[in-house]
Amino acid sequence: MSRLESFIRRMSAQRDILDDLAGRLDAVPGPILEIGFGNGRTYDHLRQRFPGRRILVFESVVVPDLPFLPPPEDLLVGDVRDTARHLPDAGAALVHADIESGLADRDDGLGHWLPALVARLLAPGGFAASGCPLPHPRLAPHPLPPGVPAGRYFVARRLPGPG
Repeated sequence: MSRLESFIRRMSAQRDILDDLAGRLDAVPGPILEIGFGNGRTYDHLRQRFPGRRILVFESVVVPDLPFLPPPEDLLVGDVRDTARHLPDAGAALVHADIESGLADRDDGLGHWLPALVARLLAPGGFAASGCPLPHPRLAPHPLPPGVPAGRYFVARRLPGPG
């Protein structure tokens, strides 16, 4: 499969998962956390799917001349491992992390810190969607919507209970 085909499959899976989660989040209070802004495609989709819900965006470097950016108070610039320290634990309805490069040697370290960060930030009953697996004792794998192939994208739900 070419990298273009892989990108298209990843973006389609991402869209289908976020659309599927839109109805499921009605009962889960809290903001949405978008880890990885890039050029804002997913942020724009989230704004449309979750009108009225606060969306906090984490990005290491932001291109300032994009046609739209989150409000300054909702844009946390820097390494997410540092900027997320200032957020309260267990408060997000959805954490979406699209920070994979598609290159195994660059992405290998994500599994060491991303699952714990997601589990800490999600409210009980909240959802996480990511391009990489999120193995953690407080996260349970959630079924993918029809048409999303296993292993293309991952969804987890924060288990009930404290910490």
